[in-house]
Amino acid sequence: MDEQALLGLNPNADADFRQRALAYFEQLKVSQDAWQVCAEALAQSIYSDDHIKFFCFQVLEHQIKFKYSELTEVQQQLIRETLITWLQAQMLNPQPEKTFIRNKAAQVFALLFVTEYLTKWPKFFFDILSVVDLNPRGVDMYLRILMAVDAELVDRDVVHTSEEARRNTLLKDTMREQCIPSLVESWYQILQNYQYNNSELTCQCLEVVGAYVSWIDLSLIANERFINMLLGHMSVEVLREEACDCLFEIVNKGMDPIDKTKLVESLCQVLQSAGLFSIDQEDDVDFLARFSKLINGMGQALIASWTKLVKNGDIKSAQDTLQAIEAKVALMLQLLVHDDDDISSNIIGFCYDYLHILKQLSALSDQQKANVEAIMLAVMKKLTYDEEYNFENEGEDEAMFVEYRKQLKLLLDRLAQVSPELLLASVRRVFNTTLQNWQTTRFMEVEVAIRLLYMLAEALPVSHGAHFSGDVTKATALQDMMRTLVTSGVSAYQHTSVTLEFFETVVRYEKFFAVEPQHIPTVLMAFLDHRGLRHTSPKVRSRTAYLFSRFVKSLNKQMNPFIEDVLNRIQDLLELSPPENGYQALLSSDDQLFIYETAGVLIVNSEYSAERKQGLMRNLLTPLMEKFKVLLEKLMMAQDEDRQMALADCLNHAVGFASRTSKAFSNKQTVKQCGCSEVYLDCLQTFLPALSCPLQKEVLRSGVRTFLHRMIICLEEEVLPFIPSASEHMLKDCEAKDLQEFIPLINQITAKFKTQVSPFLQQMFMPLLHAIFEVLLLPAEENDQSAALEKQMLRRSYFAFLQTVTGSGMSEVIANQGAQNVERVLFTVIQGAVDYPDPIAQKTCFIILSKLVELWGGKDGPVGFADFVYKHIVPACFLAPLKQTFDLADAQTVLALSECAVTLKTIHLKRGPECIQYLQQEYLPSLQVAPEIIQ
Repeated sequence: MDEQALLGLNPNADADFRQRALAYFEQLKVSQDAWQVCAEALAQSIYSDDHIKFFCFQVLEHQIKFKYSELTEVQQQLIRETLITWLQAQMLNPQPEKTFIRNKAAQVFALLFVTEYLTKWPKFFFDILSVVDLNPRGVDMYLRILMAVDAELVDRDVVHTSEEARRNTLLKDTMREQCIPSLVESWYQILQNYQYNNSELTCQCLEVVGAYVSWIDLSLIANERFINMLLGHMSVEVLREEACDCLFEIVNKGMDPIDKTKLVESLCQVLQSAGLFSIDQEDDVDFLARFSKLINGMGQALIASWTKLVKNGDIKSAQDTLQAIEAKVALMLQLLVHDDDDISSNIIGFCYDYLHILKQLSALSDQQKANVEAIMLAVMKKLTYDEEYNFENEGEDEAMFVEYRKQLKLLLDRLAQVSPELLLASVRRVFNTTLQNWQTTRFMEVEVAIRLLYMLAEALPVSHGAHFSGDVTKATALQDMMRTLVTSGVSAYQHTSVTLEFFETVVRYEKFFAVEPQHIPTVLMAFLDHRGLRHTSPKVRSRTAYLFSRFVKSLNKQMNPFIEDVLNRIQDLLELSPPENGYQALLSSDDQLFIYETAGVLIVNSEYSAERKQGLMRNLLTPLMEKFKVLLEKLMMAQDEDRQMALADCLNHAVGFASRTSKAFSNKQTVKQCGCSEVYLDCLQTFLPALSCPLQKEVLRSGVRTFLHRMIICLEEEVLPFIPSASEHMLKDCEAKDLQEFIPLINQITAKFKTQVSPFLQQMFMPLLHAIFEVLLLPAEENDQSAALEKQMLRRSYFAFLQTVTGSGMSEVIANQGAQNVERVLFTVIQGAVDYPDPIAQKTCFIILSKLVELWGGKDGPVGFADFVYKHIVPACFLAPLKQTFDLADAQTVLALSECAVTLKTIHLKRGPECIQYLQQEYLPSLQVAPEIIQ
């Protein structure tokens, strides 16, 4: 072997050596006999370096996986002997191999098993067992090989081809017939031999039993001697977690519902008599988490049996099974309410399914009602934050608790389906008790009380948030709680979680303020002062900005009396933060977007005269325009790149804020009614000069482009005079991404104004195409994925542009570009339909082609187009689906094929019998299609 290259296998080697080692590995993979050198190195233990041993196994793995059939019988025998020799050496070596080498060796054994067991090596397991006997190192390898074989055969995460799936089924069937009883016997011997003196091997063996139990005959494991041994392990501290998992797999095995109930019940009796159900005496949380998972598995298995028995009409057995389920509920509740969230989380599935059963029963017994109430109390308790939760710097633990809360929410929703009255009454009790004394109550209890009110909105759903009409009891209860929430003063509680929950709930139940509008000023003040937008926590300020915008939008007309006051109070929050260092604004620019939108909504929806609205809108936008002009001048003179970026960002924010205020308008009509057209036209004239700024082009263009998109909606044809010069600037030295974002703007103009913009489109059609072709023809590095993707997206945008032009009835835009250019465009469409393996683009191309055939394909079409149809469009319809890359398993490709068929159909419609004649006499014979098929 190349000793120099092997040095690069060490993770600490420098990059050149590592590169050389990689190249050497590739070289050995393609070499005819390199695997023999590696096999020899392993069999004779030539190398002591772990990385080289691992490397040798990798070369062997590649040979078995991809080139095994090329080997002779003798060479295949050599590989078998190499592995057995290496295995024998494991038991004699002074030190065991590193775990990563043992795992890789097990993978290679498993690969060879999959390849040879059915043909050359039926005694695979017996040969291994005869080598390892009960030697601890040998047993370790045997168990690792078994796990690797199971991973090859039944791992759900590996996607197998149908051929591999068939092979795996055959392997499992053959194993069940020939060796599984012997393997199970070997596991029993290993467990018996090592359970008291080698916990690591015992746990490994239990893991193997748990893995195989899902696909072997259950009676081999679920019998007295095995179960008694497993139960023995349940009281041995180092074994019990693995024993728990093993029992879980046994319970999880698919089987007849009556047998399953018997199995679960017999296991439960034994576990109970062993004292394992007394969990309050247990303080090992890791074990309890596994135990909770086991009880969850048992509960869900019984529920699955009950469901099947009810479906089969076996009422007596279903009743017995339901009793068995009920008997586990007390234990389930203990686990659900446990302080440790992992233990609680593991039992939620059983709890959820149990409630589903209760939902199906016609009437609940007193005990069942008590169970529902107990689950409800447990959920309320477990929803509560603990002292350790870090609100300012949320990490992994906090993220896990948020996920756990989502699971509890599902339980709460299910409780609402079983007994909505009980849920409402319980929440109301907790809410009222807590809010009466919120000043002296801990934050987590106040937060959860408000949170429960918030969660009721989804747990007791209504259409369009109409919680305060309809069912009187419910409406009254919710109205009382909302009144308490907004009048209790709890919004002043000094904890971010309570503050946020207050605002979230107020916005969720905005319909309350239609019923009791007298509370609006109180809530508005909370939003606007130190409790909301001026809170000390940036997190609260940010979320409140969004919620405030939603609140104002939803109350619409009820805001009228407060508009002036609100606009005055948010004045300082609208200031454009200058990029000067050290200035810390209260809100980020993203948060300010919501405040600008809110200001726009307040002005537009007010009952003021158009003149007054125009004045207010001008007051809102003039400071932005003035700041913009100053900043643009500064940018033109800025030398330092960081300073340029900061200024460009600030300019972009100004344009973004102006765009956002226009969200209050739905169309030109509303802009005109408010007398605001002029203000926005002034904005346009202020912002457009930024397009000719040579610095930070990408940022500036992006902002102005977005503003133009909005203005096309708000000002309609009043924007048109600005479009030609804006387009000209945006097409100057642009990159793929610029073009890709510019084309939708042109598409929007084309689709909206159609023939109105025909002259402009004709003028800018070829400049736009030249810019696109120039970017597409730029050379890119072969493996530059992002450049390739950018080009693909640009190509799609280009075809989308042609589709918009042809689809808007403006084919003259293309037709008037001169014969040479028209031909070039048509050829790009044919190329897109056939040559690029991108079904989205192909579909668009066929849509364009069928539209052009429809417009130009008749007798009075442009000169030469009929020829083009037969020479290029017809062949494209056949060549595209014949491509290797045309994958009909892909949904987009199927759509492309459908458009391809529409194109052929359109040609037939426009050209009549001549089209059939051409196919029969010229085109299909040229493809060597047999005459009988043509007919």
